[in-house]
Amino acid sequence: MPSPAPRLNGMGMRSLDDIREEYEFSEGDERYRLLIGLGAELDPMPDALKTDATKVRGCSASVWVYPMAQDDGTLHFLADSNAAITKGIVSLVISAVQDRPAAEVAQTDIAAALEPFDLKNQLSSNRTQGVPNMIALIRETAARYAQGAGSNGAAGTA
Repeated sequence: MPSPAPRLNGMGMRSLDDIREEYEFSEGDERYRLLIGLGAELDPMPDALKTDATKVRGCSASVWVYPMAQDDGTLHFLADSNAAITKGIVSLVISAVQDRPAAEVAQTDIAAALEPFDLKNQLSSNRTQGVPNMIALIRETAARYAQGAGSNGAAGTA
């Protein structure tokens, strides 16, 4: 019997709950493959958006995050990394807030949402060291949108 179709978050991302279910049933290398697969599911980010303004500081790999305000008041994030596992971690972070209202994103405890994945014990510290910076950038950008700044479509980041 085929497994049920995964619930999608917004524009096609799997929900964090679905990812967590799969992650919990995986071990070792399967978890790495899952993370790499998540990274491959990210919407493509045009190279023109990979600038110093969208780059997340403190990551061992290059990571870019670009928010786009949607007409319905939600934020849709484009993100990318030059390292496959890091890109998967980026996808995991984004899936916690993708296509949600800016005020909700700004208030979301993304770190708590990611705790069940136990990334610090599953991955080397150099793979996870930039996660707090990525979360801060997402929440700060969302807070600006929620306060009305940058509500004219696509906008730059911190």
